[in-house]
Amino acid sequence: MKIILATPNYHQQRGNTVTVQRISNALKKLEIQTEIISITADNQQKQLPAADLFHGFHAYRSYQFMKQLRDKPETYVITITGTDLSQFLYEKSTRPDVIDSLTGAGAIHVFNEEAKSTLLKEIPETAGKIHVIPQGTDEFLETDDKPEKEPDTFQFLLPAGIRKIKNVPEAIRMLKKLHDDHSNVRLSLVGPILEEEEGTLVKQLVEENKDWVHYHGQVEHEKMGTLYHSADVLLNTSISEGQPSTILEAMKAGIPVLVSNNQGNRSIVTHEQTGFIYHEENEFLDYAEKIMNNYNLRQTIGQAAASYISKHHSSEQEASRLAEIYQQLLD
Repeated sequence: MKIILATPNYHQQRGNTVTVQRISNALKKLEIQTEIISITADNQQKQLPAADLFHGFHAYRSYQFMKQLRDKPETYVITITGTDLSQFLYEKSTRPDVIDSLTGAGAIHVFNEEAKSTLLKEIPETAGKIHVIPQGTDEFLETDDKPEKEPDTFQFLLPAGIRKIKNVPEAIRMLKKLHDDHSNVRLSLVGPILEEEEGTLVKQLVEENKDWVHYHGQVEHEKMGTLYHSADVLLNTSISEGQPSTILEAMKAGIPVLVSNNQGNRSIVTHEQTGFIYHEENEFLDYAEKIMNNYNLRQTIGQAAASYISKHHSSEQEASRLAEIYQQLLD
């Protein structure tokens, strides 16, 4: 069996890239051959490579790509992303293509029950072919490099592609208030600039706060271990998410997470049990200070998070479930 795994912007280090690489590796262990292709502007091919099945990660982008192919796949699988659910499903110009993409799919993969409920409400025709499979996660990224951290500082880490939906400027602005009271606060940002205007804004804010904020730019996934090992808390301030691999990786490593209240984050983090979920700035600041000032809390939350991820977010189980879907469609 050979599966094409198709994702937007494959050659950029972003969430979908990490996801398809992980799934590809896990499928290969099940003796399923894979080929990963990009489905955005960097790929203008009109013909798919020979394969048994097409699996697109992103309903809208996958459909745009399939429309320009000479021979469109008769049967395909779609994995729903955060921007599908928060943006493209509701915008007037993109909604028809999202609906066509999903109603034409042989199977639809979502990460959580809330995403399934949203689809059933918006596109009832998808009933019967939606499969809820939580994201898996790789083993924690070890590193031979010594973590870079100033002595006696408290390090927040925010990995995110720089675009508006990730809300990175807000993270800097909120943490600046914490830094005003706690001069040992540090923030590391990591991720490629995906939207030029947002990138300009973030770089300006980094320059204005360069004594405590550092932007690392794009970092290869296999080199992220050094940054994880340096972090005391991992942040996610996104307006919407699918199911972020960075949160999964941090929780698996026992790093406390402080995340915004969106569907994807809620599907992973249980508030005050495996991490902290904030709704607005005051909560963010309260939880951040609470985590900073309580070492035992950080240990307890981190251990609970690691245990939860090990039980519920297995990459092997994820691949096995996907393999079953592929086989059912091919049969």
